[in-house]
Amino acid sequence: MLRLSLLGVVVWTLCGTSLKAAEASRVINAGEFESLQAALDAIPESGGVVHLPPGEFEISEPLRLTRGDVSLQGSGTATHLINKNETGQPALLIAHPDCQDAKTDRKHQLWRVHLSNMRITGNEKSGPGIEARQINEIYLEGVTVSENGGDGIFLNYCYEDPRISDCLVTYNKRNGINLQGCHDIVVNANHFEENQDALLCADSFNLCMNGNNLDDHLRHGVVIENTYGSVLSGNMIEECNETAVILDRDCYGVTVSANVIAHNGSGVDLRDAHGCAISANTFTILKTKALRIGPESGRITVTGNNFSNSYIGENSIKRKVDDAAAGGIWIEGADQIAITGNVFSGLTEKAVTLQGERKNIVFANNLLVDVESDIE
Repeated sequence: MLRLSLLGVVVWTLCGTSLKAAEASRVINAGEFESLQAALDAIPESGGVVHLPPGEFEISEPLRLTRGDVSLQGSGTATHLINKNETGQPALLIAHPDCQDAKTDRKHQLWRVHLSNMRITGNEKSGPGIEARQINEIYLEGVTVSENGGDGIFLNYCYEDPRISDCLVTYNKRNGINLQGCHDIVVNANHFEENQDALLCADSFNLCMNGNNLDDHLRHGVVIENTYGSVLSGNMIEECNETAVILDRDCYGVTVSANVIAHNGSGVDLRDAHGCAISANTFTILKTKALRIGPESGRITVTGNNFSNSYIGENSIKRKVDDAAAGGIWIEGADQIAITGNVFSGLTEKAVTLQGERKNIVFANNLLVDVESDIE
C-alpha cells in the first residue's frame, strides 16, 4: 500500500489494485444471481453493499445474512419479500452462522448491518418479518414490515446501539417491534398500525422512543419491562384497545413526557415502576384510568399533564355519546407520589381515585374543572 501526499492531502492507494476494482468486489447486484440467497452468500468477509432489484420474491425459508459491515438496500417498496413459510420462520434472519442462543452466546456477534428501502410481508403462520440475533450497531430505515405471523421486527440481544427509524410497521400478529436485551436504543419517527402491541422493550437499557405514530393496536401500545434510564416522548398513541403505555417488572428512571395519549382503553399503567416522571402529556378521552399507579410502584412525579374530555369551548364538547368518557388518575396502594401542576377537566371519572391505604401523596397546585376528586 502506498501513501501519497498531494498538496497536503493524504491519499492511500492499493499496490497492484485500483481502488475502483477493490470497491467493485464489494458491491453486489442481486439481480445478477440465481437467487437472493446466492447474492447474500457472495458477500465477502470484509462486508459490502447488496442492491436488491424491484420485484416480488417469494421465499419458503429464511433469507440468511451472515456477514457484518453490510448494507442491504432494496428499491423501495417495489422490492417485496413475501414469506410463504408456515412453520414460524422469519423472512430475513441476520446472525453469525454459529450463533445459536442469542441471549447467552456473546462470542458469535456481528457488527454494523444496515437494512433499508424494502417491503417484507408474511402470513398468519410465518414468524417475524426480520429477526436479528446479536447484531451490534444494527440500523433499519425505510422498511415496511407487514402482516407477519410473529413480530414485525425482532431484535434479539442486539446489544450495542440499535436504531430503527422511518419504518412502517403494520398488521403483524405479535409485536410491531420486539426489543429483547438491547442497549442504547433509538426508535424514531416510525409508523405503527394494528399490530398486537406496537412495541415491547424488555430486559434492556436506555430506550429513546421519540416522534412515532401509533394507531389502532389490537392490545397495547408500548410495553416496557425491566428497563431503566429510558425516555418515551413526543409520540402520538391513539386507539389501542387496551393500555397505551405499560411500565412493569422493575422499571426505574423512566420518563414519559410530551406524548398525546388519546382514545385508548386506558392510558399509562405503572405496574412496577419507581423513580419515574410522567410529565407534559395530554391524556384525552381515555375510557378509564388515564394514569394508573399500582401498589408495586412508588417515588413517582406527575406534573404538567392535561387530563381532559373533548371540550372545545363555549360550553361545547366535540364527542358527546360514544366517546364521552374521560379518565383520571387511579392510585392503588402506591407510595410516595407527587402530583403537581396538572389540569383535570370534564372527566367522567374522578380527577384522583384512591384505592387502598393512602401513603405519602402530595397533591398541590392542580386545576380541577367540572370534576370531583378523592383528594384536593
